[in-house]
Amino acid sequence: MLDASEGYTTEDGRKIGGVVMEMKNITLRFGGVVAIKEISFDIREGEIRAIIGPNGAGKSSMLNVISGFYLPQEGEVWFRGERRPQMKPFEVARQGIARTFQNIALFEGMSVLDNVMTGRLNHMKSGLFAQALWKGRAEAEESANRKVVENVIDFLEIQHIRKTPVSRLPYGLKKRVELARALAAQPKLLLLDEPMAGMNVEEKEDMSRFILDVNDEFGTTIALIEHDMGVVMDLSDRVVVMDYGRKIGDGTPDEVRGNQEVIDAYLGVSHD
Repeated sequence: MLDASEGYTTEDGRKIGGVVMEMKNITLRFGGVVAIKEISFDIREGEIRAIIGPNGAGKSSMLNVISGFYLPQEGEVWFRGERRPQMKPFEVARQGIARTFQNIALFEGMSVLDNVMTGRLNHMKSGLFAQALWKGRAEAEESANRKVVENVIDFLEIQHIRKTPVSRLPYGLKKRVELARALAAQPKLLLLDEPMAGMNVEEKEDMSRFILDVNDEFGTTIALIEHDMGVVMDLSDRVVVMDYGRKIGDGTPDEVRGNQEVIDAYLGVSHD
């Protein structure tokens, strides 16, 4: 077992730090339906942590608890050593948590650049009047935010579409733009909800490379949900497995791969 106060070293020599986020006995209900039942796990600084399971296992519900969209009826969420009180999603975002969505949530009529700029909203401090005049602090702030956004656009290799309306883009590029918007927030913890859903093999390879680069070059801690088990096993440092709202596995990819209960869950019929 890993010591919660210490990190660990991956097989490829990467240093993983202590616990950043800890879910303690989380239970989430919707009326009489239990979506999550007494699940505990942690996310450590600098790691790529996967949350997997068959359809209807409660994965997206768990991600929504982490990001503040859902408030669990039981259990506690701890972030950077402190118990998190009830918070709205924008307050969670201000803590340094950003996310992408299972269903793309971009502004279709806006350009790629403008969409990515919305990821900087929590970093904009000047008032509406100052922004309208675009003088002094507002001008300097705009320039600083634009620099961050342009760096993200370059990093994700989408310079050639920066002025293109999102509505004109193919699905794979829209996914990359959504990742860019989340990265523009410069998150401490990045949540990815099925970042490769609906992609072809080449698009998955590109997205996998970018996720690894984000983790490696920015040191960003990542938690992701993904159905492609090949991708999960290649990308992840540790994996937590859910089924019918319960946790049935938690460990390294190799440990999870050899877990009989996990094998049975994936060989069974999906349960929406």
